[in-house]
Amino acid sequence: MTQSFDLKINENSRIPKYKQIIDSILADIARGNIKVGEKIPSINELSEMCYLSRDTVEKAYKQLRDRQIIVSVKGKGYYITRMDKINKLSIFFLVNKPSTYKMMIYDSFVNAIGAYGQVEMYVYHCDETLFINALERNMGAHDYYIVMPHFRDNNSNHVSYTDNIIKVLEEIPKDKLIMLDNTKPGITGEYGTIYQDFKNDIYNALKEALDKIRKYDKLILVYPNKSANPYPRRIVHGFQRFCSEYDIDFEILDEIYDDMEFEGRDVYITIQERDLVNLMRQIRNNKLQLGKDVGIISYNETPLKELLDITVISTDFVALGESAAYMVLKNKKEKVKNVFKYIERNSL
Repeated sequence: MTQSFDLKINENSRIPKYKQIIDSILADIARGNIKVGEKIPSINELSEMCYLSRDTVEKAYKQLRDRQIIVSVKGKGYYITRMDKINKLSIFFLVNKPSTYKMMIYDSFVNAIGAYGQVEMYVYHCDETLFINALERNMGAHDYYIVMPHFRDNNSNHVSYTDNIIKVLEEIPKDKLIMLDNTKPGITGEYGTIYQDFKNDIYNALKEALDKIRKYDKLILVYPNKSANPYPRRIVHGFQRFCSEYDIDFEILDEIYDDMEFEGRDVYITIQERDLVNLMRQIRNNKLQLGKDVGIISYNETPLKELLDITVISTDFVALGESAAYMVLKNKKEKVKNVFKYIERNSL
């Protein structure tokens, strides 16, 4: 066992103790205090050394094993894994906007890659020129290129691809390309993609909520037509298809306006956070009961919506990032539709 192993736990810190164990071991590896192939204390030994519960140490070691930082050898104990593969992969990660849920994708990807990759993130703000320039500057410099293709045209409408975008994507070796969130079947070669089916996802999610929706007089989609970070128009198409097939009275608004006219019992689907906040504020000010007088379905799950008990329709952002990491680590070139969920809460 390494003699330099000197784990310190801060009893007064609000950081969970298992996380302190992980951070301490990673820091010691980075400083060279723990060498590759060195044995570290067993779960029982570390538990006794630091006066920690066995479950706490076991949770830390499990995460370190999952990230391939340590390896367990039957009958011998735990060792720092080989480092010749660690940080071997250089990954360029292009995000269209720095929203909460896009960062959830990025964070889950980085966590799943663990010590086997160095990830460089670039935010191109749905701007075609920034996207192209970033790729051209980094062409050939990385082992993988992870891209989320969402752009805006001159009228601030959503565009999935342009001829120039396709041209620069075709320059990337396909075994190094993984496309997230949005896909383009016409791109040549075998490459990985984990995508949303925006039209059918909202259609199928609203079908699950049909009984609840029928309690209301009208279904209203708040879809921002002009936005710096526009949303796919396929969301609107899926919404319209649902309302048409199930004979639902509907309306599409650009935004939640100040001093909304709350007439009848309406259910709103909000996409942007500011519309959700504005709507909830007006519901409160008008002394309306959420889930009875007015319903809310929000697009894209966040921890805050869970806390506020807001019904959501959402792709699984964590799964999206983890699936991309799996394709990188296993060198897969699969085309996978990501999971999309209807999560019912008390706002509907």
